[in-house]
Amino acid sequence: METTTIDCPDGTAEAWLALPAYAVGPVPGVLFLMDAYGLRPQIATMMERIASWGYAVLAPNLLYRSGSVAEVAPTVDLREPGRRDEVFAQVRPRLAALTPERAAGDHAAYVAALRDLPQVAASGIGLTGYCMGARHALGLACAHPGDVAAVGGWHGGGLATTEPDSPHRGLGSARAAFAFGHAEGDRSMPPEAVERLGAALSEAALTFSNEVFPGPHGYTMADTSAYSPEADALHWERLEALFAAHLR
Repeated sequence: METTTIDCPDGTAEAWLALPAYAVGPVPGVLFLMDAYGLRPQIATMMERIASWGYAVLAPNLLYRSGSVAEVAPTVDLREPGRRDEVFAQVRPRLAALTPERAAGDHAAYVAALRDLPQVAASGIGLTGYCMGARHALGLACAHPGDVAAVGGWHGGGLATTEPDSPHRGLGSARAAFAFGHAEGDRSMPPEAVERLGAALSEAALTFSNEVFPGPHGYTMADTSAYSPEADALHWERLEALFAAHLR
């Protein structure tokens, strides 16, 4: 795992980079868009797994405006009862500061940084996003259709609301293949929102899967109380297949 930096509109974002152990020439690039709890050992483990499939994986600190990687990372064990909600209450103001307008500028910087890496091939890139990162992945894919070839979104919230700025409204410009794994009983992505997202994907004539997995919001994160091994295994299966089909 390497540490690097990305020049963004409002400052410098730290980022982690995971590369395949063995690679001959450039490989497809992947942006890993973190959850609200920041870059931490769990994220590094997930990045290294994706890199082992033959990809260069870059994970920016999406919350760089609120502090460094160390400053925004949790300082308690998120597996303990109540700790996850406790920390999220502290994180909420940081999320509010990351407006869609600010995020759009950041997204362009992240794509450029990934493209500039000598290890990354000049082909379509992949995105994989978790919780808030899934929303970022959807918006980024719609804004950068010439760059993004495949998108995975896992236990994301607010992907298809009735608001005018809902991310799903931009799908008409996207060119990527999508795989969504929603959390069961997720109040931030209720059944009507899942249906709305599926309808928008269909209307845009995109290749996609739009499933509800048997796990709670946050099911991929083994360092939290929300972890679901069953749902996480489904996520890995879908993500590997998505990237193999559309990034190779």
